[in-house]
Amino acid sequence: MSNFLKKIIAQSPEDLQIISAICAESKVKISEIKYLPSSKIFLISILRTDKENKKDSLINSVVKFEFIENSKSKNIDQLNKDLALELLTIDIFKKEDIYEILLLFSKNRIITLSTEVIDVTLEDQKINND
Repeated sequence: MSNFLKKIIAQSPEDLQIISAICAESKVKISEIKYLPSSKIFLISILRTDKENKKDSLINSVVKFEFIENSKSKNIDQLNKDLALELLTIDIFKKEDIYEILLLFSKNRIITLSTEVIDVTLEDQKINND
């Protein structure tokens, strides 16, 4: 059976739960996280397990958050580019007209993204078969 690269688009809190489940327990390096304020884009490259096919394969994926007004981090040493994080979940809250998307990592590390609309894409880049 051949492997297919996935592309999942989330435009609602429910859609974002699907991306969160796929990304749970994925590995991330600080150097693989980028916020581009002028483009209002937040990018994170992850290494995740192939949960959909119940395989031990690792998949390189990129999660792109668009229309991000600002980004804040807590308990993350951004200067340590080799620091490896484990993404536990992606959560979302609404405060008035603004959504706050929380990327929750192990060891109480958090990235908070603020946006007026939910526009998130998970796109697989490469499947690494062991």
